Amino acid sequence: MTDPHETAPPPPPAPPPAPTPGQASAISAEERQWAMFAHLSALLGGLVTAGWAGSIGCFIGPLVIWLVKKETMPFVDDQAKEALNFNITLAGLFLVLFMLGILTLGIGFLIVIPLMLIIGVAALVFIIIAAIKSNEGVAYRYPFAIRLIK
Repeated sequence: MTDPHETAPPPPPAPPPAPTPGQASAISAEERQWAMFAHLSALLGGLVTAGWAGSIGCFIGPLVIWLVKKETMPFVDDQAKEALNFNITLAGLFLVLFMLGILTLGIGFLIVIPLMLIIGVAALVFIIIAAIKSNEGVAYRYPFAIRLIK
């Protein structure tokens, strides 16, 4: 018979939870933070340069972060390129819309200005979503971005 005072061996430890799809568990907190800064720096660049450069200032922040961190942090390299491509696409789109307003002798601005406002609000939403996702360690892809830098 077995002795009631004997203890059973402890059960084996539970395996660690599997990472959720699309989420890299090996991404450090510092990398996630720099990736988030790459997305948010476009907003800061737009605010700082809005008086004299408009949407051109929006891609200076992601460009600087990409150039500084691309060799040492692969996740930041990916996300900064994504932010840079999106903001270059926005700058090109705003330039085309502005030229359309000029070429129509100002009449086109009746359509162009509301369209620019809608695109600007959509871009703000996409940038905030991208910053949140990259801070979670998820690689975000902007819709409607022309990927010039690969």
